[in-house]
Amino acid sequence: MDYGKQERICHLELIQGVITRMSQNSFLCKGWSVSVVAVLFALAAKDANERYALLAVLPAVAFWSLDAYYLRQERMFRGLYDAVRLGTLDSDPFTMAAAQHVSPSPSWWSLIWSITVAPLHGSILLILLAVVGTCVLRAW
Repeated sequence: MDYGKQERICHLELIQGVITRMSQNSFLCKGWSVSVVAVLFALAAKDANERYALLAVLPAVAFWSLDAYYLRQERMFRGLYDAVRLGTLDSDPFTMAAAQHVSPSPSWWSLIWSITVAPLHGSILLILLAVVGTCVLRAW
């Protein structure tokens, strides 16, 4: 790609801004997941109603999926950042098409099980399933 040092720095700053936003979104997903599940657990304990615990499974899975999505986006933009940094980008100047510049592009499914996503969300889901399973067995 043919552009000067200052333009490359500006392009890198744009990409870094996106990487930062994706990282913040991932962090917020973790926080919201814990908060929503905790509130639904509190409601389940207060009202002695296991349906709230069962209901907490939906946001737990949704936040787990979103967290993996944002991690995938962040990794793709890191690949774009490296391509711009190394000067191997062969498309339009100031492109933000990150998926084209990452090979192999990380799959969403593999990132669900990554070390940065799975421990927190997996433990939340396991606790939820244990609580719901205990409630079901007790009622049966």
